[in-house]
Amino acid sequence: MIQERNIVTCIILSIVTCGIYMYYWLYCVANDLNVAADAPNDTSGALVVVLGIVTCGIYLIYWAYTAGGKVQTAMSKRGLPSDSNSAILYLILSLFGLSIVTMALIQSELNKIATPNA
Repeated sequence: MIQERNIVTCIILSIVTCGIYMYYWLYCVANDLNVAADAPNDTSGALVVVLGIVTCGIYLIYWAYTAGGKVQTAMSKRGLPSDSNSAILYLILSLFGLSIVTMALIQSELNKIATPNA
């Protein structure tokens, strides 16, 4: 089940904890995204976090790009409108060091999936 999260709270906690909370948030988002896209065999949230740390963030740039495709898949499966350029947007934001914005955008889309009537 996909959990709806308050984006502002996640951003504030990420800043206050000097990025530590962002790793937990990344873990949750990666797992929720796999559930939403019906891709249970894709990279788990724990592995995304570990690979992100081991590669000094390089893997997270790749993950952000693939997350765009998963978001589009998840939205289309539910008949919700999706942006076909989200993968490119997430990639560019991550390349410029704005991963927190990428996370906020992905969480926003997951919140739409979690509460389809909103």
